[in-house]
Amino acid sequence: MTYGGDDRGRRMPPQRPPSGRPRRHQPAQMMPLPGRGSSPYDERTTPMGHGGAERPAGPPPRRPEPPPSRPMDGARPPRRRKRWGFGKVLLTLLTVFVVFLAGVWVYLEFSINRVDALADYSGRPVAAEGTNWLIVGSDSRDGLTPEEQAKLVTGDANEAGGKRTDTIMVAHVPDNSTKPTLLSLPRDSQVNIPGHGKNKINAAFALGGPALLAQTVEGATGLHIDHYAEIGFGGFAKIVDAIGGVNMCVEKPMEDTMTGIKIEPGCQDLQGPQALGFVRMRHSAATPRSDLDRVANQRKFIGALVSEIGSPGTLLNPFSLFPLLSTAPDALTMDTGDHVHNLVRLALAMRGISSGGVVTTTVPVTNGSAENWDKTKSKLLFDALKNDTEIPDSAILT
Repeated sequence: MTYGGDDRGRRMPPQRPPSGRPRRHQPAQMMPLPGRGSSPYDERTTPMGHGGAERPAGPPPRRPEPPPSRPMDGARPPRRRKRWGFGKVLLTLLTVFVVFLAGVWVYLEFSINRVDALADYSGRPVAAEGTNWLIVGSDSRDGLTPEEQAKLVTGDANEAGGKRTDTIMVAHVPDNSTKPTLLSLPRDSQVNIPGHGKNKINAAFALGGPALLAQTVEGATGLHIDHYAEIGFGGFAKIVDAIGGVNMCVEKPMEDTMTGIKIEPGCQDLQGPQALGFVRMRHSAATPRSDLDRVANQRKFIGALVSEIGSPGTLLNPFSLFPLLSTAPDALTMDTGDHVHNLVRLALAMRGISSGGVVTTTVPVTNGSAENWDKTKSKLLFDALKNDTEIPDSAILT
């Protein structure tokens, strides 16, 4: 039998295997298409020429996980919030503190009262060594109601004969290592007042205000006054009350026969009315030298007041600091050429009054009335201040 084909029309019939069984055909394999990888059927078929049963179909191969998405061009991934460390907190607090100080500085600079007290004139003493402040405590009752005047026992302004000075001091801040000096000028001292002849030194303030008083002090001492500061009755008492009082140790009972103010002995916080009575008292058994004892008490109180104001208990306590800041501008008057940094330097120099770091003295006088100055000793005192040298012991009157 012949089969059609290309072998010349003849083809042999298929041969049976020797065993007599029909030959088993292998399943056809599917060839992968060009461009593709292995076919999923590869795992399900057996290659030609290999015996064995068909393997069961397994799971399809896993597709590779896509890479993490990237942000769009120009965009940054969100940043984690970092906790503030101790250094950053400290720096923030320091910045806030500096800004606060700057604000206080500007507030005081533009709020303090100003007066033209240090005008030039012919024959004015030339500036010498160090810096000199004229510090005045006036009996001004400006801004006080009748009730407040009665509480402070200021007396009758009409009987006082005009605005006068209860306290006149010269604070000398040296340029070298010598001690600063706080010098009291007794209010009854007889001096020449330009244009008014000889009179008590405190009359100069009533006759011509701060400018005439400054000129009178310069003429009497030969010292060039560089800065001026003034505080009145009401302002003084309010500053003391703002810081919660000033601690003073009173050795003897004090009772002023003129004002009736009484202060018991012992260490105590003097409030505004008592503090004002303490620095003004001279008609008392506790002040036998009258004005000389009074000016000594004034210097003692100023030392305690400056120490209290500059203490951490005041500067770091908002219940003391803010009342002080609100009171000081109205209570204090300075020269038009003075600034807050001048006042700060004065306060720093005067901090040593209580500890002996400041020389405190009164102009040497000839007798207890304190009307006439001892010319020889006074010259030694004023020359030492001009030249920033130590004051001779003989020229110091406590």
